[in-house]
Amino acid sequence: MKKNGVGDTENYLDICIASQQLTVYADGNRVVHYPVSTAKKGAGELMGSECTPTGWHKIRAKIGAGQPLNSVFVGRRPTGEIYSADLGEQHPQRDWMLTRILWLGGLEPGKNRYGNVDTAWRYIYIHGCPDHLINGSPESHGCIRMNNADVLDLFNRIEAGVKVYIHE
Repeated sequence: MKKNGVGDTENYLDICIASQQLTVYADGNRVVHYPVSTAKKGAGELMGSECTPTGWHKIRAKIGAGQPLNSVFVGRRPTGEIYSADLGEQHPQRDWMLTRILWLGGLEPGKNRYGNVDTAWRYIYIHGCPDHLINGSPESHGCIRMNNADVLDLFNRIEAGVKVYIHE
């Protein structure tokens, strides 16, 4: 079975914006699901929109292997900081990227790949965030946020290149 003619639907990640859930499928079976937080501004592909892009993607890079839980990343690099409530209060303006980063790349030319709709060029990730931000509502700036233990579990379950289907 193929969705929109793209991607292997035997092994993939399904991200539902409406339910704020990420589900892992392996061999066509639901393996595990996690709560997520997608974009506060909803679904959309345009550069600068702060929306979560829809359609078929792939994990183009896995970033952060070996880093401690709650490690802080800036520009996809660990800063050496470990997130805490105190650190959060010291830097309330930061859009926290914690623990692991799964960088998404669009697979549908003109929809989420190339030009002003390119997911990778928009730096859209699945990443950890302060756990209190995962509360069942969309609050991100376009990325898919996860609890730290969940993003670590997901990171350890999948390989780079796995397909990701994001839908409303």
